[in-house]
Amino acid sequence: MSSENADAGHEHEESSVWDVVVVGAGPGGASAAYAAAVAGRKVLLLEKAELPRYKTCGGGIIGYSRDSLPPGFELPLRDRIHAVTFSLNGRLARTRRSRRMLFGLINRPEFDAGLVEQAQKAGAELRTGATVSRVEQHGAAVPDRRTVAVVLSGGETVLARAVVGADGSAGRIGAHVGVKLDQVDLGLEAEIPVPPTVAEDWAGRVLIDWGPMPGSYGWVFPKGDTLTVGVISARGDGAGTKRYLEDFIARLGLAGFEPKISSGHLTRCRSDDSPLSRGRVLVCGDAAGLLEPWTREGISFALRSGRLAGEWAVRVAESHDAVDARRQALNYAFAIKAGLGVEMSVGRRMLKLFERRPGLLHAVLTGFRPAWNAFAGITRGTTSLAELVRSHPLAQRALSALDR
Repeated sequence: MSSENADAGHEHEESSVWDVVVVGAGPGGASAAYAAAVAGRKVLLLEKAELPRYKTCGGGIIGYSRDSLPPGFELPLRDRIHAVTFSLNGRLARTRRSRRMLFGLINRPEFDAGLVEQAQKAGAELRTGATVSRVEQHGAAVPDRRTVAVVLSGGETVLARAVVGADGSAGRIGAHVGVKLDQVDLGLEAEIPVPPTVAEDWAGRVLIDWGPMPGSYGWVFPKGDTLTVGVISARGDGAGTKRYLEDFIARLGLAGFEPKISSGHLTRCRSDDSPLSRGRVLVCGDAAGLLEPWTREGISFALRSGRLAGEWAVRVAESHDAVDARRQALNYAFAIKAGLGVEMSVGRRMLKLFERRPGLLHAVLTGFRPAWNAFAGITRGTTSLAELVRSHPLAQRALSALDR
């Protein structure tokens, strides 16, 4: 083969290799695809389902989520929340109100589809109905050490310089990376259509109920003519969690309304020593076990980690050898641990406190204005749990006592 033909063959090989392949088109994956595409890279976003698709999720958009959205993204808000009713297993209910919006509520199918559209506008290509069976970084399917092979269930192989796994906590990419999880919770949720008189009573207000099992709580999130009602608790007592949801719905006076959707899911938090990459493969969002351990809030963690994963995947894709690729992957891990990792650490300690003293937490939030102001600041994104603990010696001492 002449040198001219050899160059042409090399160019053909390069054109068939994506710079970044993102697996999973939820908030984390869409954010990663957007970040990589905005950087001018050739990006493929793979999703096994057809979009839009339903996801079990409360749909709360706090300040950190809002601030992590692509520029110009218009949130498809179903309600704007200005009040929170707190109760302790159905008792001692008290409502706190705010003149400023605390957070917004969305339906995940609309929200996720909007994020994917932003990634496509930035230049990413979307393929739905594409189920990934495995990822290979060595072997016959991999032409060179700069390439990762993403093998689809039908046998097709997609080649990439870097891969971002955003396919959920039970996905293939997290298993490839070796993600380790140390907290698993069961969430149950019902989407309940209600008549206008009931919907009007809930407009602008959510309910948070500290539940009967250690670490459990329930919620009511209004979204127009539908209430999203759910509970979450540690995995292991599925029957008890189901009873909590049934009792919760009944005492709210909603048992007479037929749910449009009833669903359940497991949330999983990573252990401190869990990897965030392997070779040229990075993980983000649920696939990395990144979510807040106390509230189990995951959308903001997915958006923030997805953006970082997309940005660092670009650097991994540009790496010409394994050493440089490893360096870039380690930089991604450092960025995650320095930000979201610190928030998760504080969240774990808050969960311990909540498991032991839910009544104390309820009393403080409903009767101590600085605590309510702190809650409002977290929901608006003007502060975080980690920042609050760093800036309040009393909070530091209280949480330190839990570690003894």
